[in-house]
This record gives sequence, C-alpha cells and structure tokens, in this order.
Amino acid sequence: MNTKLCLSLIAILMCGSTAVAAPTLKGDITVNKAIVTIGDMFDDAGALAETGIFLAPRPGTTGIVALSDVQRAAALVGLTQFENVGFTRVRVVRESTFVDEAMLDGLVAADLERRGMLPAGLSADIRFDVAELGFNAEAVANPASIVALRYAPATGDFTARFTIAGLDQPIDLNGSIELMTTAPRLIGNKPAGTILTEGDFETTAVAVATADAGDYADLVDLVGKQLMRSARAGMMLKSSDVGAPVVVTRNSLVTVILKSGPMTLTVRGTALTAAAAGEPVDVLNAATKKILHGVARADGAVEIVTATAVAGL
Repeated sequence: MNTKLCLSLIAILMCGSTAVAAPTLKGDITVNKAIVTIGDMFDDAGALAETGIFLAPRPGTTGIVALSDVQRAAALVGLTQFENVGFTRVRVVRESTFVDEAMLDGLVAADLERRGMLPAGLSADIRFDVAELGFNAEAVANPASIVALRYAPATGDFTARFTIAGLDQPIDLNGSIELMTTAPRLIGNKPAGTILTEGDFETTAVAVATADAGDYADLVDLVGKQLMRSARAGMMLKSSDVGAPVVVTRNSLVTVILKSGPMTLTVRGTALTAAAAGEPVDVLNAATKKILHGVARADGAVEIVTATAVAGL
C-alpha cells in the first residue's frame, strides 16, 4: 500500500472517531426556570446547550410546542439539523411549589415579629379576605416573600404585598389579624371541692381581648387549688373560681394541739368553721364545751398559737 493511500485511510478513521452526534429532539421535558434552553429540548446539544429557545409555561402548568415551531426557533439560534424519532410536538412541564395560605400566614407573622408588633408569647390569627388562597410558584428555596405590610393594630386590618417566584406581577391581599394567647381549659366536668391537677387541663388558643376581658387564671395559679363551685368541661377558670384546699370542714371532729416549750397538749373538738391550711378556725372542745381559737394545719389538725389558751383547754 502506498504512502498516499495510508494517509487517506488514517484521515478517514480519525474523522470517523471524532464525529459529533447530532442533537436529538426529546418528546417530553420538565423545566424549573422561565426559559427553555436547547439543552432542555435536545440530547447532545453541545455548545448550544445553554442557549434559550422558548419561554417556559407558568409554574405548575404544561405547554405543547409543535414540531414546526421547534424547527423554526432552533434555526434562529443556529441549530439547523437534529435527529427526530417521530415526535410531532414537544410537551413542556414546568415544575412548581404550591404557595398556600399557611405559607403566606407565616410571612405576615414573621414580618410582624421583626417589627416588634407581635410580643413574645403571643401568636397571630391571620385571615385573608380571599377564600381558597394558593399560587403555583417556581420550585425554589423561597417561592414567596413579603415586600410590604400595612397593619392597623386598633382595628386588626392589614394589607400585604407578596412576590411569588415565577409570577410577573406582585400579589396584593387584604385581611385581618387577631392577636392570640393561650389559656388552660378544663377537660371534663368537675364538682365543687375538686383539687385540681395539671392533668385536668388542656391548653387552648384564645384571643388576647377575650382573655383580658375574662381575667382567666394561668395554669400555675390553678394547679393544687380547690374548686369553689362545680365547673363544666371547656371552662376557662378565673382566680375567684378556686381557693386554697380546705383541710378542716365545718362540724368535723378535729384534733386541737397546743405546744408550749417541751409540753404538747391535745384535745378533741368539733370544728365550727371550715378552713384551709393557715386559716383561723374555731373549735368547740368536746369536754369543756369551750370555744377554742386556732389555725388549721395542712394535716387537718388545729393548732393553738398562744400559750394563754392553755387554761382554756
């Protein structure tokens, strides 16, 4: 074989080994941006991969592009030849994130907190004037943001402007805000005299205005206290609804104790009044029929607190 022929064969082999595959049209594509590129629409797009060719449909929607439109648009950016396995159209799906009312609520609450208009321990019950609120946004880290908020605390009315990723125009929404706190609420019906425990309550959200008007007691002021009257399930109690637990009941037999130095005297008597621990109580001495004045103890006994009462026992 002569040298010229060998060089020709080598050139042919080299050309064959470095040939670039023609771009191949796809039939269905999914994008997450406003512009569809050559690389989105064709496999093996090469240097044209990042070149824009079409506007994508709105987030969360699907568009159909006819083959003739693909050919025309591709030619305008320099792609005149491509492989097609028989597609007559290209289906373009744009990914989305759904921006719902809860997400917008969070943006409004965060803005109120940032501006010092949502005190610690309170939450905001945000209500928009539009029912069934929701938007399809680009599938990005922050699909929605609040750009302006006007809030009138006196009335609770607000106007907010949001930007939604993928939407050209901002969204203006109106609504109302009610500041909320929490209060303990009875789980079940309770008779008078019940000593309340933490398990008797559940925490419920209540409007600040309602809580202030109702003067409801905090949980710490209710646990360990005794109901002064019967209460039904769902009630939020006031401080006046409870009291210190009664340890001495009227007409009950009690032990009366007097301590004087090393000496301790005890007698039995009948309580003439009811009393909680630390409260004064009168006792009728069963033997002498004299009335003794003492203080109720947590264990139900009555202690005489003055030594001058010894002779009166």
